Amino acid sequence: MEKNDGNVTVRELKNNVKKFIREREWEKFHNPKDLAEAICIEAAELLEQFQWVTPHEASSWKNTPSKTKHIGEELADVVIYCLSMANTMKIDVTEAIVNKLEKNEVKYPVDKFFGKAHVS
Repeated sequence: MEKNDGNVTVRELKNNVKKFIREREWEKFHNPKDLAEAICIEAAELLEQFQWVTPHEASSWKNTPSKTKHIGEELADVVIYCLSMANTMKIDVTEAIVNKLEKNEVKYPVDKFFGKAHVS
């Protein structure tokens, strides 16, 4: 069975990341400070893919397999480090996301923010 978003849990992904790190004895490098730095560095590498292109051009890449593959690899690097941070800090990712979305629902009510990127 092919693994994809529809059949792999966050727990499985966290365990896969933990196993990968453990097999290489990299736990000593995966402290919160270094992981936060790694997340930022990998996010910058993802951002670099979009430097100097228009939003329209970037949006069109979803139809270009070579572009989506490369962007997927950069995104995977970010997510892997995020999952390692969650493991290191003992954060339940699903709980954190659900709680943050609930907080954002209060902070950004639909009636005031529908179709808007900021408050007028």
